[in-house]
Order: sequence, then structure tokens, then C-alpha cells
Amino acid sequence: MSIPVITIIGKSGSGKTTLLEKLIAELSGRGHAVGTVKHHSHAGFDIDIPGKDSWRHAQAGSQHVVIAAPDKIASYRQLERELELDEITASMTDVDMILVEGYKQSNKPSIEVVRSANSLDMIGSPEQRIALATDASIAVDVPIFQLDDYHEIADFIEVYAFGIKAIS
Repeated sequence: MSIPVITIIGKSGSGKTTLLEKLIAELSGRGHAVGTVKHHSHAGFDIDIPGKDSWRHAQAGSQHVVIAAPDKIASYRQLERELELDEITASMTDVDMILVEGYKQSNKPSIEVVRSANSLDMIGSPEQRIALATDASIAVDVPIFQLDDYHEIADFIEVYAFGIKAIS
């Protein structure tokens, strides 16, 4: 059985990260091992601190840097091209589900976030939209949740991903 992947998409400032943060905590609290992917749409980001050893390795020309400690590991490498979401998630085998922030064109099931103070424009395709989280009145043919209904959205994700009906 493949690991379910659900994207959380929406315009910048819509509340994707806040919702995702609450969903990770809620689903983890229910016993799920949750993996996440954050799409950064612009080239060039740093995950290391300038001057630290791993940063110095990359600056010296290392194409793949791994930082390993007793309690965690991080890896980053130079790419010739942007990887497809499936290529990224293929190595995430130690989780029950993968929640993704962004990757609106991945053709994965998506929960779209729309905040009325930000924009009422939806950016995802109707074919991949499985739910909407919003504070606006929008007519769509998928379940609609309030932005802060993360318990109910987590219930929805469990049913969608695993067929689990939450016990309230």
C-alpha cells in the first residue's frame, strides 16, 4: 500500500502553514507518523547557518551535505533540475502519511485554503481538490471546513487516506 500524499495549497498569506502546523500536531497526537514537504518556489534557500561546518562544506563545493546527530539527520544536495513531488516522497518510507505545503500542480489530492482577507481566488484544479478550508462562502462540490476546524479536517484526512472513521 502506498503512503497517502495530500497537498495543502492556497495563495500566499492564506494560512496554509498555520493550518498544516495544526494538522501535523493533531494527526501526530492521534498516533500517525506524519511526514511533510514544503515547496519553496524560488531557487536558492539556506538551511544551514553561515560559518558552520556543513555550510562551509557546501561553500567549498560539496554537492551533497549530510548533517548527522544522535537524534536527527538532515541532507541537502545540489540539483540539476527541480524534482517532481513523487521523486521527493519516494524516499519518505518511515511515515503513515505525507502532508505537502504547495506543489499545486502535482496532481495530488489537495485541500485548498482560501482566506477572504487575502484573496477569494482558488489556485488549484477542481480535479485534485478534495476539500476547502475557508472563512468565505464559496460554492464548490467538495467538503468545506472553517479555517480553524483542524480537528474536523484531520477527521476528513483520516477517512480520505485510510478509511478511518473518527470516534468522537
